[in-house]
Amino acid sequence: MRGGKKVSRATTTMGNSELPETTAVKDFFALIKIGIVNSNLITIFTGLWLAIVFNGLHFLSQLDTVFYTLIGSSLIIAGSASLNNFIDRDIDPLMERTKGRPTVTGKISYPKVMTIGLAFIIIGTAFLFLTTFTAGIIGLIGVFSYVVVYSMWSKRRHVSNTIVGSISGAVPPLIGWAAVDPGLDVVAWMLFLIMFIWQPPHFYALAMRRCEEYRAAGIPMLPVVKGFSATKRHIVIWVLALLPIPFFMTSLGTAFVVLATVLNIGWLVLGVTGYKMKDDLKWAKWMFIYSLQYLTVLFVAMVIFTVI
Repeated sequence: MRGGKKVSRATTTMGNSELPETTAVKDFFALIKIGIVNSNLITIFTGLWLAIVFNGLHFLSQLDTVFYTLIGSSLIIAGSASLNNFIDRDIDPLMERTKGRPTVTGKISYPKVMTIGLAFIIIGTAFLFLTTFTAGIIGLIGVFSYVVVYSMWSKRRHVSNTIVGSISGAVPPLIGWAAVDPGLDVVAWMLFLIMFIWQPPHFYALAMRRCEEYRAAGIPMLPVVKGFSATKRHIVIWVLALLPIPFFMTSLGTAFVVLATVLNIGWLVLGVTGYKMKDDLKWAKWMFIYSLQYLTVLFVAMVIFTVI
């Protein structure tokens, strides 16, 4: 692949003695990035739930739509992740967090990886089209933007790769909403914007912690190309961009707007402390952890505030 260093299968195998033993199930879950699949299910379900509530529908009457959407979305995400592992098979051995992937260790052959990836995407897309045409199209846009635009094009070429990758990462709640309501209310687009804006500060913090690994793999992440000071500025700017979003979601209630604003300000305050801390990596760790908690609390709160 262009932009990466080639690593022979012999070299990869030789390094496997240091890796922990895995089972076939663990290798499969690593291939489809089960953690990413599970985390996206939260945002997909939130989109589904809010669309059901906003359209005055009963949840039990929409169980078939919920099932098709969750299964279909999970499959296209898992399939896209598998293809991403195939595309990155030459650079993954160079990074600590990815060197144990089955595409690196050889536990799953490349033809099987391609077959799993393509089959999951095809089947998953079919499930989404069983809901609405719009949901199916948005799903395909997400797959294309992640596999082709991000993984095959921007990741190894441009420092803006994280922003490009944020498009596919912001699609899941939009799929959930579109499966119920193809009209896509303004709240649906706010869910998309939250996910889109959230990703750069989240992944920039991770990239700071893994800066030398990305450098070794030849990936032009922002901390590698611009340094930590510029990365911290970018993180704060992206967090600032989240501040207006809750005020476009007043239909979820005042309590939600207040909670979301408090979470945004808390993240911003933590971000600003980065200019005073001497330990950049410690600050990046705090920012990364906060970003994970932020997203979980925010999306769960959307469901809870529409129930109580």
